[in-house]
Amino acid sequence: MKKATKQLTNLFLRYLIIFLAGLGNLFIFYKTLTPITAQTLKLILNLFTHTTLTQNILILPNLSIELIPACIAGSAFYLLLILNLSTPDIKLKKRIKILAITFISLFVLNILRIILLVSIAQTSYFQSLHELFWYVISTIFVIAIWIFTVNKLKIRKIPVYDDFKFLYRFVKK
Repeated sequence: MKKATKQLTNLFLRYLIIFLAGLGNLFIFYKTLTPITAQTLKLILNLFTHTTLTQNILILPNLSIELIPACIAGSAFYLLLILNLSTPDIKLKKRIKILAITFISLFVLNILRIILLVSIAQTSYFQSLHELFWYVISTIFVIAIWIFTVNKLKIRKIPVYDDFKFLYRFVKK
């Protein structure tokens, strides 16, 4: 019974973190990721053209880009956190490794996405490509990152489902 108590405590703590991280309209994600994303973009764009940053607005010659919350992709980072924490039986060190891999991967892909969109911002392709990223490709990014990480780190449990299986067996006893 001691093992079951430890599993219940672990499950409770994992879902409590998921809940707390989602409070305030994902405040913690946007508060940390917005300046990091903006500064990274400014640094990279400065390699190609003079770029200044005022709050969350990148100012380039003939172009200003406001980095709104959707650009930051906080909800995609939150989804990766949910997938990570709702997967049972992962040791803390491995869980941190998974978070690092998934978050860094998404961050890099998001920066590349924004740079691509900036490069075509004044063309007729911008709106179509922007919407394609918005509705389709960002979802594919998250799914691909998660599947890659699961395969690479040999994770065999299924998020949420295996927790429900455990709870069902626990209550049934």
